[in-house]
Amino acid sequence: MTTARFDLEAEVRDLAARRDIADAVARYMRGLDRLEPELQRSAFHDDAVIDCGLMKGTADEFVAFAQGLLAGMKATHHLLGQSRIAIDGEQASGEWYFQAWHSVSSEDGGVRDLFISGRYLDTYACRRGEWRIVSRTLVTDWVKDDPGTLDFFAANPQAPRGGRAGTDPSQK
Repeated sequence: MTTARFDLEAEVRDLAARRDIADAVARYMRGLDRLEPELQRSAFHDDAVIDCGLMKGTADEFVAFAQGLLAGMKATHHLLGQSRIAIDGEQASGEWYFQAWHSVSSEDGGVRDLFISGRYLDTYACRRGEWRIVSRTLVTDWVKDDPGTLDFFAANPQAPRGGRAGTDPSQK
């Protein structure tokens, strides 16, 4: 019977890669919600290709598209769920579940809560010591569109409220 030898250095490299990949994905999400295009763009290598269903293009094209689309909404909140990452040297693949809420205007001037839930199917590469996304496909699993309300904010004007484009409490 052969006993496999524990390789601490390999384990640390694996954990560091997972940490850095998770950080790239978190930068992407925060860049969406806070309307920070540079932060969102920092999640991608320069040759990345993104397919979100509504458009397919380079990282620069996608960031411009996403920022423009989301800027037309009152607010957004993207939440990451479970993930699986498979690392193979300086390459990796991953799947991240997400739920995204969007506050959008209704035809009558009111608000709607648009929920989109799905998964990001990614490939990553470590180049010059940085793990970033090289390809991303957004898979939509379900969508829900409901009437919304801003009653909480009207009743609690002193409550800290999320903001965008430099107005969020975390950006001050």
